[in-house]
Amino acid sequence: MVFTFGTPLSYGIFRDPFSAAFGISSVALSGVFALMLFSFFIGSGLVGVFGVRLPARALLLACALTTGVVAPALYVVDSVVGLAVVFALLGVALGTVVVLIASIIPRWFERRRGAATGLIFVGNGLGLFALPPVWQFAFSEVGVRRGFLLILSVTAGSFFLASLVCRRPRWVEQSSATAGELLAWLTALGRTRTFQLLFLGVALSFAWYQLLAAYAVELFAYRGLTEAGASAAFGLIGGVSIISRIGGGYLGDMMGSRRAFLGSLGCVAVGISLLFAPLIPALVVAIFLIGLGLGGCATLYIPLLMDSFSPEKDTAIVGVFNVGAGIAALAMPLLGTASVDYTGGYTVAILLTLAMTVIGFWSVAAGTTIS
Repeated sequence: MVFTFGTPLSYGIFRDPFSAAFGISSVALSGVFALMLFSFFIGSGLVGVFGVRLPARALLLACALTTGVVAPALYVVDSVVGLAVVFALLGVALGTVVVLIASIIPRWFERRRGAATGLIFVGNGLGLFALPPVWQFAFSEVGVRRGFLLILSVTAGSFFLASLVCRRPRWVEQSSATAGELLAWLTALGRTRTFQLLFLGVALSFAWYQLLAAYAVELFAYRGLTEAGASAAFGLIGGVSIISRIGGGYLGDMMGSRRAFLGSLGCVAVGISLLFAPLIPALVVAIFLIGLGLGGCATLYIPLLMDSFSPEKDTAIVGVFNVGAGIAALAMPLLGTASVDYTGGYTVAILLTLAMTVIGFWSVAAGTTIS
C-alpha cells in the first residue's frame, strides 16, 4: 500500500522535472497526470467491479507485471501521447492494488474491521509522507528517466510480494455473478438516493486532496519555504495522516463510521480554511489538521460503504465508488494548475478546495441519513 497513493498524488512534484526533460508545458503535463488519476480510480474501479470473479492473487501479479513493464518506458517515449499511455497504465495498476487490498483485508475481521482497515491504510499514509520527497530526490540526483525506473522497479517488487500473500478468507464465497448480472445490480443500485448522494460525497472526499496536490508545493514555497522544504511539508500531510489512519479506525469502531468520517471531513475543512492565512504558524496548523482529516477519510470510507451496502460484493462496491473518484480526478490537476496560472495567486484554488470539502460533507451526511 505504500507504493499506491504516494506516486499518483505526487504529480505536483513531477510537473517541473518532466517539463524540462520532455519539453512539454505544465498545463499539458497536468492533462497527463489527470489521466493517470482518472485511470487510477476509473480503471481500477472497473477492474474491481468486473474482476470480482478472478483470484486476487492473479490480479495483483498482473499489476506487478504491468508496473515492471512501465518502469523503463521513459527511455523509449518522448511525446505527450506516449507519456499519457505510460501514466494511464501505471494508474490502473496502482489503483487496482488499492481496490483489491482495501476490499479484501476488512473481510478477515468482524469485530475490529475499522481498526484493521486503519492499520492497512497506514501504508498509504507512509507513501504520501515518504514518496513526494523520494521522487524529488530521485529526479534531482539521477534524473527523470533513471529515477522513474528505480522507484517503479521497487514498486513492482512490492506488488509481487503482495500477490503471494493477499487472498480472500476461505469462508468468503467467491462471486459467481456474470457481467450482465453485475450491470443489472449496478443499474438498480444507481437509482437509489443513498447511492447517488454517497457516490458524489465519496468522490469529493477524494477530490479535495487531488486538487490540493496540484498547487500545494508551489503554495508552500510561495509562503517562504525552500523547494525541498515545500515538498517535505506536502509529504508531512501524509505523515500526520498515519496517526488518524490508526486512530480513525478505532474511532469508527467505537462511535460509528459515519460520525468518524464526517468528523474527518470537518477537520479537513478547518485546515483548508487556515491556508488563507499567510503566516507560517497557521500553515503548520493547517498541515496538521488536513493530515488528520485525510487519514480519517482514507480509512473510514471503506467501513462507511460496508455499513451502507451489502458487503457480499466487497470489491465491486469499492470499485464502483472508485469510479466516482476517477470522474472527479479527471479535472482536478487541470483545475488546480489553471486556477493558479490564470489568476496569478492561490485564493481561487483554496476556495475551490474548500468548496469540494463542504459539498462532500453535505452529500455524505445526507446519504447516510437516508441509509
